[in-house]
Amino acid sequence: EQLVESGGGLVQPGGSLTLVCAAPGFTWLDHYSIAWFRQAPGKEREGVSCISSTDGDTVYSAFAQGRFTISRDKVKNTVTLQLKSLKPEDTATYYCAGGRVLRLLPEEYDVWGQGTQVTVSS
Repeated sequence: EQLVESGGGLVQPGGSLTLVCAAPGFTWLDHYSIAWFRQAPGKEREGVSCISSTDGDTVYSAFAQGRFTISRDKVKNTVTLQLKSLKPEDTATYYCAGGRVLRLLPEEYDVWGQGTQVTVSS
């Protein structure tokens, strides 16, 4: 079981990116809550947002609320994180993770991707 992130890149402040989390070849993604975390150099990993496996409930960190949107597509078996109004402090490696809870605590997630780099710079 493995998650794969894509969609990272270099963007100017105020710009947007769409990150995608997929589980190629597997349908089990449906049974997991999926979260996005990020980690900047020298900093701890922090939760960004998560979405439930059942009713679509979502949780956002304070810094993500109003700027980022998480959604899942059960047909494509993907979870998307739309990033808008990006700031230099959003620069980090973004990871998606699968778990059984709807909380932004990394220790409660069992399956992780390798991460995708987001750099916000002019």
